[in-house]
Amino acid sequence: MLKDNLILAFILTFILCISVPAWGDSTNDNNAQTNSSGSNTQITGGYTSTTTNSYSGGQTNTTTSTTTSNTNGSEIPPPSANSPSYSSMSQDVCSMGVSGSVSTGVFGLSGGKHVVDLNCERIKLAKVLQDFGMKVASVAVLCQDPRVFQAMEAAGTPCPFDGKIGAEAAGLWDTYEELRPDYKEYVQRMEIKSEVDAEIAELERLEAERIVAEEAEAARLEAERLEQELITLKEQDEVNTIEPVIDPVPVNMHSE
Repeated sequence: MLKDNLILAFILTFILCISVPAWGDSTNDNNAQTNSSGSNTQITGGYTSTTTNSYSGGQTNTTTSTTTSNTNGSEIPPPSANSPSYSSMSQDVCSMGVSGSVSTGVFGLSGGKHVVDLNCERIKLAKVLQDFGMKVASVAVLCQDPRVFQAMEAAGTPCPFDGKIGAEAAGLWDTYEELRPDYKEYVQRMEIKSEVDAEIAELERLEAERIVAEEAEAARLEAERLEQELITLKEQDEVNTIEPVIDPVPVNMHSE
């Protein structure tokens, strides 16, 4: 509601700013003055005075005086529009006054209203419930704030849900995700987690493939080594099984 009021005030201000202001106008009104609210017209005049004196001796003295005066009108703006003063009138009321005004050369506009602070009300309600010994209800009231809800979840103590607390409440919140006070932020967090989990899974898959390839290469090298050893042993056995051939030396049994 506050956002709608601010948008309406901005539109009214824009309309007033583009309005054509009224300025003081100066006219030649033939020695007449006209006053209107916010401006004075120009006063111009060509005053002529003629005096004729006749004496008994037949002498005539004529004096003519001409006076011209110009007065430029001044631009006089209308009075400023003052914002009304709003007060909550009490320290235990969760509301604050908001007022504003705008003034142009045409007219001025001012207004104001009270705005309720929902967070202040939530804190006061939780405090009253806590004083009455209703601890779970007090926490449930505070959990209506998305920040408190996220903090409770991060601490491993989920907010109550239909009389359930602890793990049961966490399971119900997971089932009815749309009822979470931080549903939009929750969806964004889950999307980020899904992207990160997918990247981690891909890295794990690549690491597993690398380990399998290394193990296969190590097995191949070991097989080649064993085969080479076997060949070497066979060659040694063949050498050992060969009997040496010795030619006998003839011995002369009859001596001279």
